[in-house]
Amino acid sequence: MSAGPDPQVRAVRLGPRSVAALVLVSAIGVIAFGWPLLADSASGLAHSRDAPWLFALLLPLLVAVVVATIADSGLDAKAVAMLGVLAAVGAALRPLGAGTAGLEPMFFLMVLSGRVLGPGFGFVLGALTMFASALLTGGVGPWMPFQMLSMGWFTMGAGLLPGPDRLRGRGESLMLAAYGALAAFAYGTIMNLQGWTYIGGLSSGISFRPGDPVHENLVRFLAYCAATSFGWDLGRAVLTVVLTLTIGATVLKALRRATRRAAFDAEVAFEEPAEPAR
Repeated sequence: MSAGPDPQVRAVRLGPRSVAALVLVSAIGVIAFGWPLLADSASGLAHSRDAPWLFALLLPLLVAVVVATIADSGLDAKAVAMLGVLAAVGAALRPLGAGTAGLEPMFFLMVLSGRVLGPGFGFVLGALTMFASALLTGGVGPWMPFQMLSMGWFTMGAGLLPGPDRLRGRGESLMLAAYGALAAFAYGTIMNLQGWTYIGGLSSGISFRPGDPVHENLVRFLAYCAATSFGWDLGRAVLTVVLTLTIGATVLKALRRATRRAAFDAEVAFEEPAEPAR
């Protein structure tokens, strides 16, 4: 068995089964986040009720994404092992800044890892990293499956950015920094939606009102985000940009070198054994 040279590492590409699995889990996630906006005033809105069901559904779907990506791309156990290592590193990075003005260095690692591993494995990496960090920090609660979904989307987006085969150097760093900044705000906004629908003690101008028209509640939601989380999201975005522009190129080279050595996308050819000499 021999493997051909692979001078340029490419992100793991999505096949039809991977796309189907990602579309399914993302659709379920959108419904889980957004259903309270369509609920009437008599419905129970606490995500503590639906979170266990979402978590129970999310885990097999994550496995399905991994299996589909492996089936479509021909990856092996080395790719899964790399996922585990990156998830462990990300989980270890999260407590370093959590609780300090939103300074969370794990977002920087997720952006670069998603870029190298591609959208399918990026989604699984983001979700597993959040799961591992919740166990590490004791942050297990009804918000955890929503964090897993949000971080999965965050990391998957980096894998969907253009030019994975061609764009390198400063241009790639600038693109990843811009994505990291925008996605940091998007992550905070999506997670706000998870808690805003049932949190109490808010002023009427920013509180959720079950049964009101969706556009009116969305206006209040934007006001809620500006009043409560803008500073945290800004800190997360700034740190992600700074780390991407300063050490991002070095980390990308290290990730691509590890991927190349693992030979994720090397074409494998089987050769007939030579006949023994007589």
